[in-house]
Amino acid sequence: MHCVRKVTEDLYWVGANDRRLALFENIHPIPKGVSYNSYLLLDEKTVLFDTVDWSACRQLLDNIQYLLKGRDLDYLVINHMEPDHGGSIEEILLRYPKVTVISTEKAFLFMGQFGFHLEGHERIQVTEGDTQTFGRHTVTFVGAPMVHWPETMVTLDTTNGVLFSADAFGSFIALDGRLFNDEVDFDRDWIDEARRYYTNIVGKYGPHVRALLKKAEGLLDQIKMICPLHGPVWRSDFGYLLDKYRRWSAYEPEEKGVMIVYASMYGNTEAAAQALAAKLVERGITNTVLYDVSGVHVSYLIAEAFRLSHIVLASVTYNLGIYPPMHQFLLDMKALNLQNRTFALVENGSWACTAGDLMEKFLDQELKGMTVLNERLSLASALNQGREEELDLLADAIADSVQAE
Repeated sequence: MHCVRKVTEDLYWVGANDRRLALFENIHPIPKGVSYNSYLLLDEKTVLFDTVDWSACRQLLDNIQYLLKGRDLDYLVINHMEPDHGGSIEEILLRYPKVTVISTEKAFLFMGQFGFHLEGHERIQVTEGDTQTFGRHTVTFVGAPMVHWPETMVTLDTTNGVLFSADAFGSFIALDGRLFNDEVDFDRDWIDEARRYYTNIVGKYGPHVRALLKKAEGLLDQIKMICPLHGPVWRSDFGYLLDKYRRWSAYEPEEKGVMIVYASMYGNTEAAAQALAAKLVERGITNTVLYDVSGVHVSYLIAEAFRLSHIVLASVTYNLGIYPPMHQFLLDMKALNLQNRTFALVENGSWACTAGDLMEKFLDQELKGMTVLNERLSLASALNQGREEELDLLADAIADSVQAE
């Protein structure tokens, strides 16, 4: 059974939703699912923009067949070759043997690496600024390398202002019949998952995203709609979306606030983290959140680290080192290029307490643009009444830093 949505006069969403997949890229939990967006243009020539994951291929084929109504598929435009979008290319080639494939040089290389057979199909290799006319519609191709694969491009339909933006401006969460951004309450229901998608999938490549944003700014007068490969289609409020991407790609915090991430074996470090949070709220820092590094998937922690200005790392010492899940969080911050945050440290150890020094060394040597507050809370097994003054001093330092920015 087909399931399509009309995007513009002759453009249709023909993608699919996946609510069965537990882990996106076999890493990131997606409890609300994800959409795979594909778009079909019905002009003098018919054009499919990207495909879907192999698991959703049947739905894609039903949708295309329903709209084509016996017409052939003339062109397949591949903006991004990652298998959650390129996984159904081979089936499209088999079903539509006359289709012409349009993509970049690297994308064609990847098609061969994935074992797709393009023999007998015409190929058009495009680069930045090339155009293609399908009848009434003319598109231009814009390079977007490393957003977030090296072969990626985006395609602008200069006739109706539709930007096929590949993985840029995408989000986790399956579509529930509502396709457009103005059909949902994005800031309430979607922004957290959009942030988690960006920071964990694309976050490392901030400079490349900024390069694409610079190109997009030069085309803003032409862009009327943004069609990403995941999540809602944007037809309004571009300023909201672009502001988020500018901040994320520049590694600027969205909000002043404090994220407390604690690593606790027996609850003592957790108790200290909770006490610190209460003291921060008493000082007016109400945008404060706590996370157990052992119980929260690191993708959520990364998203919050991108959102907030200040991060408290509270870790027990483990085998004379940093508690392993906390160390992994630090490694993920490095891998995803997080920058320009202010940190405070809490360490705990019944003997040979080393976690604080090791965390500070990592922040200083492995990450960029990080500030570590001088005040540190050091615990010997548990927070006791004798450490109340130190806790207050740490809370004062964090509050002063948040309020000074």
